[in-house]
Amino acid sequence: MNSRTHLRLVVLHVLVVSLLVILVGRLWNLQVMDGQHYRQVAAENRTRDIVVPAVRGQILDDAGRALVRNRTALVVSVDRTTLSRQKGGGRAVLTRLAKVLGTSYDELAARIRLCGPGIKRPCWPGSPYQPIPVDDRVDPQSALQIVERQEDFPGVTARVQAVREYPRPNGASAAQALGYLQPITQEELDRRKGLKITGFSGVDLIGRDGLEAQYDDELRGGPGVQKVNVDSKGRVTGTASEQPAQPGDNLVTSIDAKVQGAVEDSVMKAVMTARHDGGKADSAAGVVMDVRTGRVVALASYPSYDANIWTGGISQNEYDRLLGKGQGEPLISRATQGQFAPGSTFKISSLAAAVNDGYSLHGTYDCPGAYNVGSRAFHNFEGQGHGSMNLHTAIVVSCDTIFYKFAYEEWQRDGAIHPVKKPKDPMVGMARSYGFGARTGIDLPGESTGRIPDRAWKQSYWDATKKSDCKHAKTGYPGESPDRAGYLKAIAQENCAEGFMWRAGDAANFAVGQGDVLVTPLQLARAYAAVANGGTLVVPRIARAVVRPDGSVVRRIDPPAAPKLPVSKEVLTYLRKALAGVPKEGTARGAFAGFDFGKVAIAGKTGTAEVYGKKDTAWFASFAPADSPRLVTVVMITQAGTGGQYAAPAVRQIWESIFGLNHKQAALPGGMLPDTLPKFRPDGTVAAP
Repeated sequence: MNSRTHLRLVVLHVLVVSLLVILVGRLWNLQVMDGQHYRQVAAENRTRDIVVPAVRGQILDDAGRALVRNRTALVVSVDRTTLSRQKGGGRAVLTRLAKVLGTSYDELAARIRLCGPGIKRPCWPGSPYQPIPVDDRVDPQSALQIVERQEDFPGVTARVQAVREYPRPNGASAAQALGYLQPITQEELDRRKGLKITGFSGVDLIGRDGLEAQYDDELRGGPGVQKVNVDSKGRVTGTASEQPAQPGDNLVTSIDAKVQGAVEDSVMKAVMTARHDGGKADSAAGVVMDVRTGRVVALASYPSYDANIWTGGISQNEYDRLLGKGQGEPLISRATQGQFAPGSTFKISSLAAAVNDGYSLHGTYDCPGAYNVGSRAFHNFEGQGHGSMNLHTAIVVSCDTIFYKFAYEEWQRDGAIHPVKKPKDPMVGMARSYGFGARTGIDLPGESTGRIPDRAWKQSYWDATKKSDCKHAKTGYPGESPDRAGYLKAIAQENCAEGFMWRAGDAANFAVGQGDVLVTPLQLARAYAAVANGGTLVVPRIARAVVRPDGSVVRRIDPPAAPKLPVSKEVLTYLRKALAGVPKEGTARGAFAGFDFGKVAIAGKTGTAEVYGKKDTAWFASFAPADSPRLVTVVMITQAGTGGQYAAPAVRQIWESIFGLNHKQAALPGGMLPDTLPKFRPDGTVAAP
């Protein structure tokens, strides 16, 4: 053997030994160092995790009546991923499933397609990797066919699960306040690591609006995990381990179902009355709130809808109806998200501002039919004059011209169209102190701020609109009627030239809740609650407590600290007495004719807000009992007419329902709210109130 051959053999031996060493090392690593990991992986090849959904907590009213609860249902779901691996994309499976469920292939295919631009409902808005529910009202016989013939239905499951139900106790819907559930999206799954998905269950659905969204974490609960043994064909052979689900906590609210139902009924009747009289009455809202704590007792919005529509999927027509302006956009809460000119209900702020600015609370003022603000005459309602009066009577008969005078003189003292360096703008400042122009802080998502216009707002609005205004100042509005076109062109010319100025008319309109002033019904209720309770600007709250299924309290939800109004006790007392005269002898006397003031005295204020090209917005804001206020009630109806004719009668009906007047059963005897939480039985059910 020559040296070259010997060298080759040595190299070969070294190579073989090296490979053996590497192999032994790799085996050591696999069996010893990483042995536990691979044993677990091997075990998982023989087991499957089944996520057990947690039952979502209920939402209860102040007496324990279920506003939102769960019902047991057989739910059939389809796994898109498994289906896509089948021949033909799973068409044969869906065809067989459609026959069992009594529907069509096209319907099922539509339900499991992913939502996106241009895709009409039904479609799946959730994660593409989770099972998609296609039917939540399956009869047991159909479900049994699917379970027993699993080889014919790969990727299809049929399980008993809890689905959401909105029972409407005492006719109380509160749909916008309660909110609804929708499937969790892939983006949300990515953000919330560790969140398990199960298909159609409370684990996959997430609160999209209202209390369902605000308190989603508390209501959701924690899913359980069942680890099952499977054979080579994926069939379950036994249970390896089980971690039970933790049910979600219940949410006890301050909503009273009896009052809520009464408010919804009264608002609906007021809308129907306004329509019967020729009004359009396209939206409305009602609010009842505890003046001392800010607890919301009722929150109604019109138009409304049945929240059960979300359960089990929603069709395109149903979805369009909820979002479409043609149906009034019923998803929007007019109570917290709607913004409207408040009309004369705003005078509680303007009167306090005038007195703080130096006008005598006990003075006498002239109330002519019209008052000149610069070169323009501003009129009382229907041009009616009332002669000389005090501020008490000015509130009772709703004299506008007195408030025009206050606003115009204050505007002049601030420098008119050439303002001083730091204008006082007392009415603007007082309105903000009353909470207008800012969110109330209610525990609901999507609350609107309203609008309190001022000099800065005028400038920013002009900057945003001057290009359009100046264009229309030249071209006019050829598509409009001659009268309307002329009016709009004149406005455009004025805004183009000096739309940035805080003019005398802006100040005058502001004083009576007109012009660019916008408030929400909840903001107005909060402002009247502050007058009623002596000056505390309460922060509205709906939730009272989070309670476990066994009745133990997780936490109480107390309203936060409330600011004080910069208004003297004397002025607030004066306002309360003046407001008590409105239903008896003022602008609401017709609506309250024959009312039993001996049992319950009502204080309130009508508002009739003018909207160009539309019928007036009707308001009535009130509190009771007038001498010792406990509750505030506000009703608003757009495109109806005067507040005294349409909103005040609705408020009267609500008060009669609350206190049990006019042969009605009292929803809240004595107007008293419960000060304790509902009583839960050991099995988690709630004792009857």
